[in-house]
Amino acid sequence: SKGETLSDTIKMVSGYVDVIAMRHPIEGAARLASEAASVPIINGGDGANQHPSQTLLDMYTIKQTKGTLEGLTIGFVGDLKYGRTVHSLALAMAHFKTKMLFIAPAGLEMPKEFLVELNTAGIKYEETTDLEAALPECDIVYNTRIQKERFPDEIEYEKAKGAYVLDEKLLPLFKKDMKILHPLPRVDELSEKLDDTPHAAYFQQAKNGVVVREAIIALVTGALQ
Repeated sequence: SKGETLSDTIKMVSGYVDVIAMRHPIEGAARLASEAASVPIINGGDGANQHPSQTLLDMYTIKQTKGTLEGLTIGFVGDLKYGRTVHSLALAMAHFKTKMLFIAPAGLEMPKEFLVELNTAGIKYEETTDLEAALPECDIVYNTRIQKERFPDEIEYEKAKGAYVLDEKLLPLFKKDMKILHPLPRVDELSEKLDDTPHAAYFQQAKNGVVVREAIIALVTGALQ
């Protein structure tokens, strides 16, 4: 409100703390902050770009529930254009033998720059609008909400909201050991009727955020070598 620059703010805060965890609505803000800071910066999400700490807890949950990060087919469902958690997880899982299914309504497809990186890494992926056709192949379904706050155009949001809903009617299409992840909060894209099924891993996923972020803080402060 006073017109202070992000760089000045970060320099000020750096004098008071050992580490800064920052969430910002503008893409690239965390990188800019890291250049101004004299202490470590943890990116807690920068606009529609990425959310790397979420990705670490997502990978931890996948490893817990599936026993491996290798050889899995992951279906990413929902807002793939603005969904920063999807962007980060796709790039991270490109380091493993992963197949990715990008399931999004028209206009919310995975941004091309991320697909280029997957191509460079030799990762197999498919883009589709057909959720029911993709589900039987998935070992992990990473469900995301259509985020109204990310849309510059409300008409675009109204067209997309409610495009995909994971509910009990889809249970026959799930692999027996398929797990559902969701960065939360959810709205209407993930039915509460799935919460007590063996497929639901999203509350375990959220709980894992505590230990993973403790580990990140310990690493960047030197408490954990």
